Amino acid sequence: MFSVFPSFIVFPVHLTLQMISLAFWALCITFLGLIKFILPFSFITKPLNIILNLMMCAFGFCSVALIKCMNNVELDYVVEGDLSKQEWYLIVANHLSWLDIILLTDFAAGKIPAPKFFLKKELIWLPFVGLGAWALDMPFMQRYSKAFLQKNPHLEGKDITTTKKSCEKFRQLPTTVINFVEGNRFTPEKQKIKKSPFENLLPPKAGGIAFTLATMGELFTSVLDITVIYPDTQGSPMMAMLGGRLKKVILRVNVHPVTDEIMGDYFNDENFKHGFQNWLNSVWQNKDKLITHLKGTN
Repeated sequence: MFSVFPSFIVFPVHLTLQMISLAFWALCITFLGLIKFILPFSFITKPLNIILNLMMCAFGFCSVALIKCMNNVELDYVVEGDLSKQEWYLIVANHLSWLDIILLTDFAAGKIPAPKFFLKKELIWLPFVGLGAWALDMPFMQRYSKAFLQKNPHLEGKDITTTKKSCEKFRQLPTTVINFVEGNRFTPEKQKIKKSPFENLLPPKAGGIAFTLATMGELFTSVLDITVIYPDTQGSPMMAMLGGRLKKVILRVNVHPVTDEIMGDYFNDENFKHGFQNWLNSVWQNKDKLITHLKGTN
């Protein structure tokens, strides 16, 4: 609708509306989160968690509705496999933009349980987002470097133990956990710096997803391998979207069972670690080929 207007008009209007939507849903979610904190009784927290998850999906729906209103955009989504709102999922996805998070949240609505993210502890102070994530029981991780652990060996394994304790709440309701295994958003500059062997991706970081599986792997029923691309977008997809210049979004989803191949002690078992890295690199090689193919056909 508004995509006929020039970007310098669309951008401030769209940005303002997106910020209003974010603030509204974050404040609603935080308010219910405070009620959970004050009244931590299961007969109260369980129905509130259901409402909170619905609110998160509503945020994604509203954001994508605004995107469709401000952009003449085609959403090309294909799922290979069956999905259910009653199962636990681990999403392994490439990462191009903050827009990925909005689109994946909207994609989850009505198909799979509301998604959760593993967040850095410092992000709890991010306006609206931090407290909203806290209210949604998203785990805030305190990761320790090897150098720090060498000086403080008594903290070995504490990061996993602490995060695992916070994930106990996920047993109450089916949950989806999203892991961007590249660790950063892809850019050609980062690709060169990291000397990536992939044409369209950064090298995957096995430790992050292994950490997630070590924390709550027994809960997951499937791994969702999700590929996101913006084939007709030059530069930042987020800026293109806000300016009304987003033309197409492609999402490809493959459903894989959780097998013994990816369940094990990554940090202490060298054989498992090597096998897990081979598995993840294989997933990334296939994803790289898929992105090249999708770009070629678009």
